[in-house]
Amino acid sequence: MAQSSSEALARPVGEEWSPTSLPEGGHGPGWSKVPQVTALFWGVKVLTTGMGETASDYLGRTLGPIPAGSLGLAGLVALLTLQFRSTRYRPWIYWSAIVMVSVFGTMAADVVHVVAGIPHTVSVIAFSVGLAAILTAWYASEGTLSIHSIRTRRRETFYWATVLATFALGTAVGDLTAGTLRWGYLPSGLLFTALIAVPALSGRFLGLSAVAAFWWAYVLTRPLGASFADWMGASTSRGGLGWGTGPVTLTLIVPIVLLVDYLAISHKDTPPEQQAMGTTA
Repeated sequence: MAQSSSEALARPVGEEWSPTSLPEGGHGPGWSKVPQVTALFWGVKVLTTGMGETASDYLGRTLGPIPAGSLGLAGLVALLTLQFRSTRYRPWIYWSAIVMVSVFGTMAADVVHVVAGIPHTVSVIAFSVGLAAILTAWYASEGTLSIHSIRTRRRETFYWATVLATFALGTAVGDLTAGTLRWGYLPSGLLFTALIAVPALSGRFLGLSAVAAFWWAYVLTRPLGASFADWMGASTSRGGLGWGTGPVTLTLIVPIVLLVDYLAISHKDTPPEQQAMGTTA
């Protein structure tokens, strides 16, 4: 029987978990540090990409590029430090780190274009090559790119390097379609909404591996969320709704907080080994 699209994106690949895979003592190193991939995972991911886009723009215009970039880098380092020091998946730490990756990834892509003057087309190519290099090094080192195998420090390092690269690439792609190609924010958002269905359908009907489908969709969530957030925040003269980046950022924070709080309480995305051992805090 054909798998559903959600199963294709969520099914562990490369390593199946079993109780015997737990480290001695049942805790500490060896536990998954990332959430299970569910519909809520994708929902929160898209919201964080949109919020990161408008938050970055707001901070850049309010504080200036250098202070905003310094603040974004400090927040990124602080949250990733907490994430690496955690011995298991903790929703608030993980998703806060994702938010800071989103903010800083946007800043990095914007600096490349605005400050360095590098065209979006060149940025997309460069970030694509960088992402491919990270994934190649990850696979050569570990033999898998499955996010269900993030149980060592080295794999976690590869994972977050990949995540940061996907955010930078996705930002550049969104800016390319909306700005350089002059398609506008809303048409770009609709385009990426259609494209994000491709990996799920390819996994179901064309046999695309779950790992490839996941990372394909992961890259596309960035321009998807950012395009709609930019559309809401941009002025009407630029084809937006004119709400402003600050209000849009605050508006998107609310559902993110509510959903992450729900995940922390319900443990809907808690890795199976933590559920099996009753360690969900």
